[in-house]
Amino acid sequence: MESAAVVLYPFPGMGHLVSMVELAKLIHIHDPSLSVNVFITPAPFDTTGSTENYINTVSAATPSINFHRFPTVPLPPDFSSDFMDLAFGIPELYNPIVHDTLVTISKKSTIKAVILDFFSNAAFRVSRSLNFPTYYFYTSGASGLCEFLYLPTIHNNTSKNIKDLDIYFDIPGVPPIHASDMPPVMFDRETDMYKNFIDTASNMAKSSGLIANSFVGLEERAVDAIRNGKCTTYDPTPPLYLIGPLIASGNQVDPSENECFKWLDAQPSRSVVFLCFGSMGVFEIRQLKEMAIGLMKSEQRFLWVVRDPPPDNEKDSDSCGKDLGLDAILPEGFLDRTADKGLVVKNWAPQPAILSHDSVGGFVTHCGWNSMLEAVVAGVPMVAWPLYAEQKMNRVFLVEEMKVAVAVKMSADGFVTAEAVEEKVRELMEGEEGRAVRERVLEMRRRAKAALGDGGSSRVDFLKLTNSWMDM
Repeated sequence: MESAAVVLYPFPGMGHLVSMVELAKLIHIHDPSLSVNVFITPAPFDTTGSTENYINTVSAATPSINFHRFPTVPLPPDFSSDFMDLAFGIPELYNPIVHDTLVTISKKSTIKAVILDFFSNAAFRVSRSLNFPTYYFYTSGASGLCEFLYLPTIHNNTSKNIKDLDIYFDIPGVPPIHASDMPPVMFDRETDMYKNFIDTASNMAKSSGLIANSFVGLEERAVDAIRNGKCTTYDPTPPLYLIGPLIASGNQVDPSENECFKWLDAQPSRSVVFLCFGSMGVFEIRQLKEMAIGLMKSEQRFLWVVRDPPPDNEKDSDSCGKDLGLDAILPEGFLDRTADKGLVVKNWAPQPAILSHDSVGGFVTHCGWNSMLEAVVAGVPMVAWPLYAEQKMNRVFLVEEMKVAVAVKMSADGFVTAEAVEEKVRELMEGEEGRAVRERVLEMRRRAKAALGDGGSSRVDFLKLTNSWMDM
């Protein structure tokens, strides 16, 4: 029998790469006879080497997954340095290599599916020209996918830039979203990034299928809207497969060697609020100090991951960009005054393992989708504090639709006062609203576990997806 192959083409940023690789692992476990291939482009924005380290770790643990590391293609002199322009533009430069690699793979195996991240949209033309079934893996959930698929409709129904509108968008499947809560990349319709998102949404509707990292029980209304064709008013909607929650597996941290777990082990059950804002979540010093005061006044136990302030912060230009000690970032005496209730760690902590610890009862998060899924799987309620990208929109989903989070009060420029921190942390851990959110997230944890079990919705969707490949 002729061998078969599946190709996955992720965006190399960790927030997208991890869930795509988890999908690759899932495909391999389900059918080891399938050749699973993952295309990796160099990530010029990864200055820490985290992408390469992650791939090396996965390759060592799962050598049967074939990682195709593409060579570095020089950027044209006039190429934009904007993050979003790079994210969409670099795959465009790699299309010739993608074409040749797909042809090479197809000479050895029948390619059953090419699965693209939305940032890899440029490759849609290549895979379709070669007549390979092409899918999009949306690394967030169905609610965000509703908004994404509806973008061409919004574009056709408006003439102004979104940033100039003071309206709510009535998008099928999700609560009304104010223009200011839309992803900033959509604010100006004349930019290349805006046009890339519109083009990607149009291609998604023409694809062989849409895959999302979520489960039906978390986003029932959004799933119904997509499957009933309400979000793609311009094209028929392709099949939707919800196969999550897919979160990072393996690479377990040894609790005996990490200070976080030694400290957590000594805390009462569900008593600690965990604050962590992702790999790109950084704050000015004045915001860090405000957060510290709010935590102290809340009188709650806390575990807080603090990163150095950004180097472009002019107000603190003397100290930004350096590896600062915690005493230089936080209010004077804060660490001593909170030693009996809190632990502050620099730069990184093993988030999934911490969320799963019995002592953790709340999570202050930037509303990144992977972080949200990790909290749901662990049954930990959240305080929503969005920072960038689509996170304000995710806050709407988390708070108003899923009801697994409370929202911290923010000023128009995103600043959060100590009083707002104190209020929401205390409310989450002790208040009635916090109790309701806690009960809701525990129900979602139960649904997540059921979705992945035999006969569960995510298991059924995954089998429908892979079985459709075998019928080709």
